[in-house]
Amino acid sequence: MPEINITEEGKKLFDVEIAAMEAVKNALDERFEKIVKLICDCKGKVVITGMGKPGHIGTKIAATMASLGTPSFFLHPAEAQHGDLGMLDKDDVVIAISFSGESEEVTKLIPSLKLIGATLVGISGNPDSTLITHSDYSFVFPPIKEACALNLAPTSSTTVALAFGDALAVCASKIYGFNEQNFALFHPAGSLGKKLVTKVADLMKTGEDNSVVSTNTQLKDAIVVMSKKALGIVCVVENDRLVGVFTDGDLRRALSKEIDVYNIVIDELMIRTPITVSSNLLAVEALKLMNDRNISALPVVDEGKLVGTIRINDITGMGIVL
Repeated sequence: MPEINITEEGKKLFDVEIAAMEAVKNALDERFEKIVKLICDCKGKVVITGMGKPGHIGTKIAATMASLGTPSFFLHPAEAQHGDLGMLDKDDVVIAISFSGESEEVTKLIPSLKLIGATLVGISGNPDSTLITHSDYSFVFPPIKEACALNLAPTSSTTVALAFGDALAVCASKIYGFNEQNFALFHPAGSLGKKLVTKVADLMKTGEDNSVVSTNTQLKDAIVVMSKKALGIVCVVENDRLVGVFTDGDLRRALSKEIDVYNIVIDELMIRTPITVSSNLLAVEALKLMNDRNISALPVVDEGKLVGTIRINDITGMGIVL
């Protein structure tokens, strides 16, 4: 086994791929612009296809496009020849990636794509290839060197294809005006998505789970309700309208003053002007408010009526953090 400086060899690979990226970056021109505009004007889907390593890259490009607002999916060229072409129609844009431009599985799709009427975009490193010759739109990478020691295995070529696809997706998203709210809609399970779509109404305690008593309730009975519901707060209502709150902190302070809990009503100790939030408020905004005010729970009020209680633990338990 030959001895090599592994770190230095790794750095050389980076240098080769960086050089390839720079070459493709400098080659971006009106061809790139036309493809981006084609994607934005597409009335159907943007379909990515490619065989082997370019296929793996194509899968990622399709996923990136979909997550940034472009309806897109990856079509395996071999499966396409066995029925999956039925997923396409004339309004679709098909982006085919083949560095040689001669991948048999890809070029065999061309006659069918023409009959379907889909628009074909060829991405290749060979300007005279079958793929580029028969494409409606195309981009040909400038000459680049593969980072493989034999200059054979797809390395630099797949890296530039991935960056090219990312550039298409991101530029299109900027034209769409794609924003954080759009991103959250497509990523509801992610932390950003949860922050931007989860509202107080989605997490608040309501109905039998809420901690509520009426005015003139004996303090001892209010304590039982607060303990049973375990929210750290009890909301006091009159005709469904919030008139005050009483918290476990208020209870500790009352007991320290040796108040007779058996001979006093909740009205005498409740906070009459509590901080409240609406059910339509984003949960992350409620979390910020509670953090700023050092509050663990808040009543949720819509149009003066109590509709629930939101706790800081309910919000952070969903993975929503500031």
